[in-house]
Amino acid sequence: MHFDRLKRREFITLLGGAVAWPLVARAQQGALPVIGFLNGQSAPGFVHLTAAFQVGLGEGGFTEGRNVAIEYRWANGDGQRMRTLAEELIGLRVAVLVAMGGAHLAAKDATASVPIVCGMGNDPVKLGLAESIKRPGGNVTGMCVVTADLEAKRLEMLHEAVPKDAEIGVLVDPNYIDLADQIQEVERSARALGRVARIVHAGADNELDAAFTKLSELRVGGIVVTGNPFFNNRRDRPLALSARFGGPVIYESREFTAAGGLMSYGTNLPDVYRQVGVYTGRVLKGEKPADLPILFPTRFDVAINLKTAKALGLEVPTSILLRANEVIE
Repeated sequence: MHFDRLKRREFITLLGGAVAWPLVARAQQGALPVIGFLNGQSAPGFVHLTAAFQVGLGEGGFTEGRNVAIEYRWANGDGQRMRTLAEELIGLRVAVLVAMGGAHLAAKDATASVPIVCGMGNDPVKLGLAESIKRPGGNVTGMCVVTADLEAKRLEMLHEAVPKDAEIGVLVDPNYIDLADQIQEVERSARALGRVARIVHAGADNELDAAFTKLSELRVGGIVVTGNPFFNNRRDRPLALSARFGGPVIYESREFTAAGGLMSYGTNLPDVYRQVGVYTGRVLKGEKPADLPILFPTRFDVAINLKTAKALGLEVPTSILLRANEVIE
């Protein structure tokens, strides 16, 4: 199955309509263990990733509707709603809570006893999610997405696409939990490359336009849109503003590039969701999160959209094209 090509109706068929099943109706079919699936983002943009999670579950012998039930909750980028939904799922007595799309802290705050498998930020030990990487020690395990560490890689890639004397704009969300690490990585990389990084904040919908206007006024040669749930959940707006900017912009995930962005570098998200599904299956079989080492990604995506480059009148350097594992023409 190619996760990124999965169509909505195929996904609905895959679920067997499970997203809409009330818990009571499922219980009538038998006492299946229930997975609480909490995502801080919006469902429409995550169809292929939820499918990848189910593939991982399947590798452990679990199929929704046959021997496991899943309760889905989507916070649509609302932090308060994330916390409310996490508590709601715990109230349903789920066997395991899966927390993705920036929901890891809300899940941890909701329970100290229910097993949690999640995609987490840059330093799970510093965030209080685990005692150590090799032996988490508590009720949380999963996969570290290393978002902050990858900002330097994105800046390095953009460095190859802009004039050598140009400054580089960096768009950040001031409310993001890993903000300090992101800025540190960006500034370190900029110094090493002999570049000036202009950091601009946007943490609310009404701040995005102003942020891109400021970056244009600063005459930056290109923009790094940093990885975080706020930007990821509002993909269309940063893309529209990037097109208006008219210069090279790099994003966290290939989902941006597939939707019309110029280029992206980041963790292969379908693989992350699949691995979380595998770990969820292991927990359902009785293994404890305390004993399951936190995983780190081994697959990364470099995506280039040549259609967008042509529309912007930009020439993508050969050095970047040779690195790409997906070129959209």
